Amino acid sequence: MTKFRPCIDLHQGKVKQIVGGSLNDHGAKENFISEHDAAYYAALYKEHKLTGGHVIALGPGNKEEAIKALKAYPNGLQFGGGVNHKNASEFLKAGASHLIVTSYLFENGEFSWDRLDRIKRETGTEKLILDLSCRRTETGWNIATDRWQTVTSTQINLENLEELADHCDEFLIHAADVEGLQAGIDKELVELLGQHCSIPTTYAGGARTLEDLALVQTLSKGKVDLTIGSALDIFGGEGVTLEQCIEWNQKT
Repeated sequence: MTKFRPCIDLHQGKVKQIVGGSLNDHGAKENFISEHDAAYYAALYKEHKLTGGHVIALGPGNKEEAIKALKAYPNGLQFGGGVNHKNASEFLKAGASHLIVTSYLFENGEFSWDRLDRIKRETGTEKLILDLSCRRTETGWNIATDRWQTVTSTQINLENLEELADHCDEFLIHAADVEGLQAGIDKELVELLGQHCSIPTTYAGGARTLEDLALVQTLSKGKVDLTIGSALDIFGGEGVTLEQCIEWNQKT
């Protein structure tokens, strides 16, 4: 059954909600900047026994906040953002339940099986999450790296999802084109993930109301979980409350 999964997005050392497609070296279009630190949200999720959430560092300057969050909810949050084979052990020791990797797995725009093997030696398959965040292309969806600015040649399709599923514990997939817009989820992508993902998978991007949880459940036949960010009341949104999401999880 589809579950709500919480998130903490860090940008320039602050908890924020941004428009995903706007993220670049100079900044991003911001929907929300929190007065609370990352540890506050981690403690909130721990209090309500919300599991499978993630902390994402969007660019540099976020390490201190990320570590605070991981320590506030030991083994309760996944961490992603600049993870590689050299720093993986540090974030696991700080309390991350899993590590999320995307850009590290690509070298000169091409997927690197050597790099995947290297990171697996640090995390094991059971603590590795592959972030297959993507953008729409003429042929479907392709994985996007470097803060979603570089569209790679690796497609989100049955063959790749089946092959990659053997090397990690979960998938995390941001639909970068709709991330932060609160204009609705990418229904076709969610449906595709429900059809072809054989391991736990979380979709993020465009969710705006509680109805989106029901929609993801229907489209994916309950196989895909949903992260809600900008629409959530704790991030300044007006579409759905954290309390509603907690109630949803308790019912499913």
